[in-house]
Amino acid sequence: MARVISAAVARRYLVLRHMLAPPRSLAAEPASVMRVFDRLGSLQFDPIDVAGRNHDLALLARIRGYRREWTDDLLYRERSLYETYNKGLSLVPTAELPWYRIGWDLSHARHADTTFEKHATLVRELLDRIQRDGPLASTDVQPREAIDWFWRPTNQVRAILEALALAGVLGLMRRDGNRRVYDLVERLFPAELLQSRLTPDEQRRHKMLSRYRAHGLLGSGGGTGEVWLGTGSTPERAASRAQLVASGAIVPIQVEGLHGQRYITASDDEFLDAAEREVSAGASPGGVDPHVAFLAPLDPLIWERRLLRALFAFDYVWEVYVPAPKRRWGYYVLPLLYGDRFVGRIEPRIDRKTGVLRVVGLWWEKGFDPMSEAGLPQAAAAALDAHREFGGVEKIELSRDLRPAAFARLLRAALKQI
Repeated sequence: MARVISAAVARRYLVLRHMLAPPRSLAAEPASVMRVFDRLGSLQFDPIDVAGRNHDLALLARIRGYRREWTDDLLYRERSLYETYNKGLSLVPTAELPWYRIGWDLSHARHADTTFEKHATLVRELLDRIQRDGPLASTDVQPREAIDWFWRPTNQVRAILEALALAGVLGLMRRDGNRRVYDLVERLFPAELLQSRLTPDEQRRHKMLSRYRAHGLLGSGGGTGEVWLGTGSTPERAASRAQLVASGAIVPIQVEGLHGQRYITASDDEFLDAAEREVSAGASPGGVDPHVAFLAPLDPLIWERRLLRALFAFDYVWEVYVPAPKRRWGYYVLPLLYGDRFVGRIEPRIDRKTGVLRVVGLWWEKGFDPMSEAGLPQAAAAALDAHREFGGVEKIELSRDLRPAAFARLLRAALKQI
């Protein structure tokens, strides 16, 4: 029988288990990056770097003094993490590679009789060159005629390298900005991981568990895509979920006022208990004064937009791909979390050339009065200063258009006190 919890407990539980009560509470050290992955399992990767890359913003919200080099080292030097497709392109622990290789296997089968056969000469040329000379980027090779590749024509060299990486023949040796440098997977990952084989059912169950582990309160999917695995039929996915429930890996939950059953991972029971105690006692999240966090556009907490609207009354749209005239907010706007409430949106931009973090927009949710929260200016200033430090810049500049003007004055005063 499903455990029944209130919406208030559900909100508190989510910020607690997402290490956001309070934000930036993990120690300022590289090991904290792996602590986040131990909890959430994976973070989506997106290369757009206006306020910070998506995974960096997710880690910045949870780790004090976070530096992007920490994750880059784990990816490209220590190789404790690697890029693969989970929910979109994601970073996952390398130790879990055998559970994710189903994506490689499916891609290899898809490309074997099409891309690889049609372009066999170029495939052999590229693999021979990497075998002989070492890591290779598409820009290291003379461009060839463009071919249709996903949604647009692409240089053959780039397309074939991407296909070989999707198929698990190549892996990312490193990224130089958005330039991808590839090498043979056997040079990148331990042989025992590459040789380990699990059944497709085992891999599907693990991928499904990873979604529940990352978000913390997903349902059965409901067509929203958060539990779509990219493999397996609907009955197979239903069977995987039933097996996870039967094994005790996930536990059914019913949130009052929300339609449908949801699930938490078994290890999250402690956070649910803590949430019930805090809400019952009228305590703030984590037992401290509310803090501010700017969440990444693809942060796992906000994956399911319908739940975000129903549970937090927050309607978030990432408008980076929306034409400018049609945007309601801005290009790269981040949700603003205060305690366990989404109270606004902010658009910070890191300008490393001028050494400035610019806040070009700040919008409050309808019905929320920032002037009614005595500690909000200081909490917002602390979050901005953490973002400034992360960006490696010296100054913070606030747009003159921030409203209400009285709050903007309080925020400027709070920044001067840091």
